[in-house]
Amino acid sequence: MSHPSDVVFDPAAAYPDIPVLTAALARRDWSACRALLDSVSPADRTSLIRTAGDEKDLEGFLREVLRKDPRDGAASALLGFHLIYLGWEIRTAAWAKDVTPEQWAGFRDHLCRAEQALIDASAYDRSDAAVWTARLLAARGLSLGSAESRRRYDRLSAAVPHHLPGQMELAWGLEPKWFGSWEELHEFARDSALAAPPGSPHGLLLAEAFFARYTTADNDAERGSLLHDQRMRNDLYRVAEHSVLHPEFRRDYGWVRAANTFAAYFALVQDQPNTARMFGVLGNLAVADPWSHQEADAAVRIRQARTWAFGGAR
Repeated sequence: MSHPSDVVFDPAAAYPDIPVLTAALARRDWSACRALLDSVSPADRTSLIRTAGDEKDLEGFLREVLRKDPRDGAASALLGFHLIYLGWEIRTAAWAKDVTPEQWAGFRDHLCRAEQALIDASAYDRSDAAVWTARLLAARGLSLGSAESRRRYDRLSAAVPHHLPGQMELAWGLEPKWFGSWEELHEFARDSALAAPPGSPHGLLLAEAFFARYTTADNDAERGSLLHDQRMRNDLYRVAEHSVLHPEFRRDYGWVRAANTFAAYFALVQDQPNTARMFGVLGNLAVADPWSHQEADAAVRIRQARTWAFGGAR
């Protein structure tokens, strides 16, 4: 088996449809965009739309697309994500207390405009998973609360069961810093992962939930307690067996993040065989989180873990 020493963080290496879509957007070829988006799974469609939402100067183009066809859900979802991202750029990642009144006003204005576009899209088609996923993100940004987020998620899951992009969006909102609790997040992530078809990448939900809690723990004692929590470990392994360790583990949307995050978890608990198994699945593909928020640091840690997993010194 080949064990590459390089580490590739570029998502296009695993999902080649990303540059195809962004190139079509760059030349303002909406027919080509729709041809691609209409040909992929609902999860891939949502992921592509969300990723492309970060492209620059899309609003005018998408408004014209929607003027010609107000029922175009893909254009509405892309416009919604785009406006939300612009709003977050204005707000920045600063603590709430450090955000100026002007930044809050710009942030809210963009999210409200996104909401209106997405509400219009929902009126035309209540089954569009990308639209509902964008509405979950908007609900979190606008602090609409648990009940409204759950309502939106219920509409999404009724239309498209086991929709991983939407499940991940709700899971982020279930963190205590938003409107949930660690216990609520754990239960949702575990139950959703186990309800998904065997071999799907939905184990990512619980692995990311674990690291969300682990990386924000106050001290080493709290982190150690999480690592030795038998219920936590049992649930993570049960979910892994249903997902990334399943013999029919599929390369569906989210598979790189799922294998990458479980590789980090197995390395953390010193499970050498399963760490090696995840790196064998990944090859040279990787995601910086949860290894580090800096790709350079993450690459070093991944190489060290890979060397140890395949029998070298750590």
